[in-house]
Formats: sequence, C-alpha cells, structure tokens
Amino acid sequence: MRVLGINAIYHDPSAALVVDGHVVAAAEEERFSRRKHGKRPVPFSAWELPELSMRWCLAEAGLRPQDLDAVAYGWDPALAKNAEDLGLDDPWDHLRTTYAERVPGFLASALPGIDPSIVRYVPHHVAHAASAALASPFEESSVLVLDGRGERASHLAGRYTGGHLDVLATQELPSSLGLVYESLTEHLGFLRSSDEYKVMALASYGTPAFLDDLRSVLYTTGDGGFVAEAPDWSRWAPARVDDGTWGGEHADLACSVQARLEEVLVELARWLHDRTGDRVLTMAGGIALNCVANSRIWRESGFDEVWVQPAAGDAGTSLGAAMQLAAELGDTPQPMPGAALGRQWTDDALADWLRSAAVPFSTPADLGSEVADVLAADGVVAWFDGRSEFGPRALGHRSLLAHPGHAENLERLNDVKGREQFRPVAPMVLLDQADELFSGGPVPSPYMLFVHQVDPGWRDRIPAAVHVDGTARIQTVDPRTQPRLGATIEAFRDRTGLPVVINTSLNTAGRPMVDDPRDALELFGSAPVDLLVLGPHLVRRAELFRAAT
Repeated sequence: MRVLGINAIYHDPSAALVVDGHVVAAAEEERFSRRKHGKRPVPFSAWELPELSMRWCLAEAGLRPQDLDAVAYGWDPALAKNAEDLGLDDPWDHLRTTYAERVPGFLASALPGIDPSIVRYVPHHVAHAASAALASPFEESSVLVLDGRGERASHLAGRYTGGHLDVLATQELPSSLGLVYESLTEHLGFLRSSDEYKVMALASYGTPAFLDDLRSVLYTTGDGGFVAEAPDWSRWAPARVDDGTWGGEHADLACSVQARLEEVLVELARWLHDRTGDRVLTMAGGIALNCVANSRIWRESGFDEVWVQPAAGDAGTSLGAAMQLAAELGDTPQPMPGAALGRQWTDDALADWLRSAAVPFSTPADLGSEVADVLAADGVVAWFDGRSEFGPRALGHRSLLAHPGHAENLERLNDVKGREQFRPVAPMVLLDQADELFSGGPVPSPYMLFVHQVDPGWRDRIPAAVHVDGTARIQTVDPRTQPRLGATIEAFRDRTGLPVVINTSLNTAGRPMVDDPRDALELFGSAPVDLLVLGPHLVRRAELFRAAT
C-alpha cells in the first residue's frame, strides 16, 4: 500500500509517505516554504495544505498522485465539537472543521490526478500515538500523548499490541497541559505555539517559588486524566515584555510551572504503567518535546524504556496518520529508520551547486581531520550532510558545531544565530563514551530528547555544553550510522581529549532550519562561520571572501 500522510490543521504542516509499511520520506513544509512553522495555528490557515512537502514525498518515491492507494489526514472532523462546548474561547474555530471536511477537494486541486475518495481521516491523537508506537523499534508498548488540543481532547493514554491501539484514558478539553504551557509562553513575552522551548530553558534560571500554589491548579484525577486550565499568571508575575532580559519572578514562574508539569506527567505515566505493566513507554505530542520532563518520566515512571518520536509535535502526525492507516489497510508498519527522512543530494550534485555559485571548495580525502582542525582551533562549522532531519532537532545533518571547552562559545553561537543568551546548546558525544560524561538519562540518546546530568569532573572541561543547572541535552553519535560526523568527533577527541562537540541547529533566529544547499550557502555568506561542510566538500570562509575580492 502507498499511503500519503498529511498534517495541516494547526501548525507545523508536513507530509510523510509510507510504502508497504516502510517509511520512505517525511518533511515539514517550512523546510520548503522557508516560513517558520509553516503557518500560524489560527483557524483561518487550516485550509492550507503542505503542498510542497507532499509533492516532494511523491517525487522522492517516483510516484504520481494517481499511484496512491490512500491519503491519511491527521484530524477527524467527525469528532470535533464547537469551541464553546469545549470551554474554549475561539469564535472562528468552526473553520477548522469546515476546511477539514473539504480536504478531499482541496487535495484534488493541489495534486491533480489524485482520487478524492481515497482520503481517510485519522483522529489527531491516534495519529500522534501511531507516530510513537508504530514508528518505534518496539512491537508492543504503552503510549502517552499530550499536546495542546485535538478534535475535543488534549491527551490519550493507551497500549499498542500487534499494530492495534487500545485507548485506556483521554482528557477532554478545556483541561490541557499543552494549552496551559502555551498560555504561560505568551505571558512570558514569547510567541505562543512556537516558543515553548524557551520557557523550558528559562525555567533553569529560576526557583520553584510558586510550586505549592500550582498544585491546586494543575493536578491528576486518579483515572488517567487531569485538571489543567490556564490561571491568571499575573497572580505570580506580571506579563513580561520580551526585551532581551530574563530572570527574577518570570524565571521563578517558568521554573514553577515546569516543575509542576513534570510532576503531573510522572503521575500520568505511573498510572499507565500500573494499568499495562509494560516495559516500554512510547510518547508523542508537543509536550513530549519537553526533554527535562522526559528524563523524569524515564527515571520515575516504572517503565524500563522510554522512546519519544523525534517529530513529536504536530509535524509527526503526518507520519503517524500514514502508519496507522497503512496498518488498518493490512500492512505491517516497520520502525522508522531514523529522523533523517528529508531531502538529500549526491556528492556530485553538491559539487555542482558550489560550482554554479562560483564558490571555491575542496574535497579532502580525510574530511574529519580537516574539520577537527578547525574546531580544535576554535572555529565555528556549518555542517550539512545527508538527509535533513524530520522534527525540530538538529541531529548532525543540518547543524552548527563548535568547541565545547570554551565557555564563551555558548554566547558566540547564540550571537551567530541571533537568539536569547539563556538558550543552551547541545553536546554531541561519541556513543561509547557517553556514560563517562553524562548520567540521569537513557543512553543511547540519538534524538536529543532527554536531559542528562553532566559529571562534575567534566563540567569545567566542556563548559559551553553545560546548562546553568548542570545538565545537558545530549545526542549520542554512533560512527557506524553517522560515519562522517563520527569520524570528525573522533578526530576532534584525538586533538583535544574531548569526545564532544557542541551543536545547535543550522539556522538563524526566526528562520527554519537550513534544508537545501542554497539555504546553506546563504547562511554561510551572512553569518560569522569559519567552515561550511557540504557533504564531502569544504568551503573555507577566508578562501571564499578572498576569491570574492
């Protein structure tokens, strides 16, 4: 079966293609349109389909629209209720239902040749759940989904066995941990449904001064559900203007809400474990991108393994919807091969890009050594290699790399990207040495979805990788699966004694992650980066600008 999955209803529109149960391609629309998050999550934008990513998925597989057996849309209008009946204040919310009902016709216009009758609706939280459980390497698992909202709920707890989902609990709106966190994001001066990760970073600069108060506002109900509605945040701190400063009562409020969120999530996971007795928990939904909470769930919930979908936010529902529908149509879904599911270019094609741009480059026999020399000399490296990542984390395919041993490199990378200085960067560590440096989270950790404690003996050696609270959001790198990156970190270790480099996404503030060679060249030409790695090719800043003069 050839099944195209689509996410379009809220934010992070995306498309994914599953053929005979195998994940062939998945990409977010923002990577093509260069519009951050693809669109704003307002009812008026719900008609917009991820046209560019849909077309690319088909082209990647050599398919035409008429070759598809089914299209899975990750939201079911038949389950929707009026916003006022859900306790939500959104007078235009009905547009989402209207537009979703008309998706077959919209698709026929966007992909000429497609049969509108093959469109099927997959409930939003089922799509999330499938993106976790069916895409994971485990044949059976408990599954936990938490986000802002679906058709009428904000949470699903269940169990997948043999490709079949048994739903054990849901939480109807208006209670929503995701909407609470979104509301706090807005109160703290950040962009709602976009900048929630900034709140998690800011929380580390505060103390949980208001935690006791919040326990009477956000709490579990003992049946797999919870009560969670956004309070008047000004009770604890006035609304913040994002003026570049941070700390004080705003950081305390962020810390308090983060701490209470973690407690509630652990209680929900424990409830689920008590019901299923499973070894494995799989997770998705926007809240599953909260890596601090994920680590507490891993340590405290009773599950032996916790696996989180790398594209846990709404982008991942295109993948989950396709996998769920493929399973219902008789295919056996196969685990996703990794997060590198997007566009790629051959080595020769990358060289052609550089020649067309009249950019001087080299193709060294030992790329890892030359890149390690630049990193060891405290240069900043733009790294573009292989298929782009599906999801919000840069995982060594579209990354900015630097030396972790110089504390000032945190500020330096944040300046390169033009973002807030309280934001951490992430260490990439060789898999076979991760346990020497980090604890308190799972290893391997290839998707940067858990927070680990940095060993005290290493904190002074890799200060740029250590967050203010002594933690780091690590990515373990296995040279067998990422040979160029692994060889580079090994060569860097040989020069410095450090099996770690620091990594942040290859983009500048407010722009999507770099996806194609043109994006990479534009960033390299406008940002203070010393070296561009484009597959096996190297572009040195000094040589580029010397050639330009």
